[in-house]
Amino acid sequence: MTGVSQLSGMIFEPRETQVDLAVLVTFMGAAAIISIVPGPDMFFIMANGIASGARAGVVAAVGMSTGLAVHTTAAALGLSALLQAAPVMLELVRIFGVVFLAYLAFDALRSPGSDHGTTGDAVPARSLRRVFGMAVLTNLANPKVILFFLAFFPQFVTPGSGWPVPVQFMVLGATFIAVGLTVDGLAGFASGRLSDVLVSRRGVRRWLDRISAAVYAGLAVRLAVDDPAR
Repeated sequence: MTGVSQLSGMIFEPRETQVDLAVLVTFMGAAAIISIVPGPDMFFIMANGIASGARAGVVAAVGMSTGLAVHTTAAALGLSALLQAAPVMLELVRIFGVVFLAYLAFDALRSPGSDHGTTGDAVPARSLRRVFGMAVLTNLANPKVILFFLAFFPQFVTPGSGWPVPVQFMVLGATFIAVGLTVDGLAGFASGRLSDVLVSRRGVRRWLDRISAAVYAGLAVRLAVDDPAR
């Protein structure tokens, strides 16, 4: 009977086989606050919405989320920790980000504008692919995102739970991406709609391009002077 009782206890004993619901809800709240507060990613998304319309703004948000998915996978596999342990690699990532954002600022300044009467919703598919690629690269080239994942996510990981730590990282990452994509997508769509209204006025598109260039340049300067370790 004793053996049967032990077997029964093993079968019916509650086990923590998933991320704790309370922890996940707390994480979602923290992720929402972080996503709502305007940061480099949101400014980049809004700049694309302003320059190319609502569709481009939403596509930029999807691109940023794709970059976060890469960061999540890297953190789960331990690659981010390796980068953190190699300051030279982080510095190279930062330099690439500065150069890339400076190029985007220059590209926006030399944009011919919308003299042909196109609106944000008429952005060619190739241009949308370019917006997506730029958003992914901009996110991946920010070393602070790597450090953020390594500092923020472990606070919500439970090593003793039934799920392996890498799986918990992936669940938290998917949750963070879902929350962030909702907020950023709405920001990109709203800025794009505002751009669509303004662009009907003659000469406004050129100023929208200049605003976008200023945002990219500001992000480049911020990344250049900012210490990733802070």
